[in-house]
Amino acid sequence: MILQKGKFMEKKTDFKAKEFSSPDSQSKNSTYPSRQISLSQTEETRDRLSLYHVFYTVGRTGNISRAARELYISQPAISRAIQKLEESLDTELFKRSSRGVTLTSSGELLFEKVKEAFVLLDEGEDALLHNRSKNIQRLRLGTSATLCNYVLVPHLKSYIKKYPQVRVTISCQSTYQTLQLLEQGKIDLGLIGRPKKLSGFQYLPLQKISDVFVSAKDYLKNQQALYPTEPLFHTATFMMLDEDNLTRQSVNTLLKERQIELRHILEVTSMDLLIRFAEIGMGVACVIREFVQEKLDSGALVEVPMNGAFPAREIGFVYRKDHDSIPHLDHFIQVPPGSLRP
Repeated sequence: MILQKGKFMEKKTDFKAKEFSSPDSQSKNSTYPSRQISLSQTEETRDRLSLYHVFYTVGRTGNISRAARELYISQPAISRAIQKLEESLDTELFKRSSRGVTLTSSGELLFEKVKEAFVLLDEGEDALLHNRSKNIQRLRLGTSATLCNYVLVPHLKSYIKKYPQVRVTISCQSTYQTLQLLEQGKIDLGLIGRPKKLSGFQYLPLQKISDVFVSAKDYLKNQQALYPTEPLFHTATFMMLDEDNLTRQSVNTLLKERQIELRHILEVTSMDLLIRFAEIGMGVACVIREFVQEKLDSGALVEVPMNGAFPAREIGFVYRKDHDSIPHLDHFIQVPPGSLRP
């Protein structure tokens, strides 16, 4: 049989295996004499728990020397502990060989029960920790990686400074997945681009953002030199977020309305990569204007005309209508977000 290491036994315990000695007197009529009761009830319980700790470790490892290393006690102490438990139960628990020790049928039966007991102890510890964590104030946030990086982080910095006792967790996913997590009660607050339909939630507008296509100047010059008679839409590499992204969907709709067909599209996983790839001349990137305004002002990037400007979109906080049960939510919303990251 394969004996696996239990979670409880991976933890440091409050007791250590004792240096066990054989009983002073043994019955001549029994191979495993009855145990002499010489300890108080509390000491006896602690002693037996230590014995079972040793038994479990030896059974799991199948090796006395390995068990001794895990328990930080000597091999003779391990052997004495096993002998004492066997005498106590009047049962042989291990078969010894040159290769190590293996559980007998009785030992296997006891091992499974001891293993269950340690699992229950571990679950008890976890339950106590969970109960204690209920008293810890927390705020669970959800947003996209882009909005987290450029909008939420500055906002969060102010909040943490004002409420350092609150434990904040953040999950990054699409707008639709954020709304699902809100509905399931797995997060308290979402930061999203406002979708066309939003029912069952409270929405608080935060700011306007707009889409823009940008590239490096040299990239546009090279395209013009290579394809002087072809429209840029047909020759350039247009870098965009994936189809599941709300920004991508909004841009696709507008391009279709303007009858613009992009023949070469490269999907990129993050806004940061889109900006970086545009800077090094890999193509034309669709990004959020507010996130690259400084680079546009400095000339590091230039705007690529797309038959007109893109209309502004709105981002904001969204939360369930029963948010009154979350005491930190109003505090978080009231904290001014500060300026966007350049």
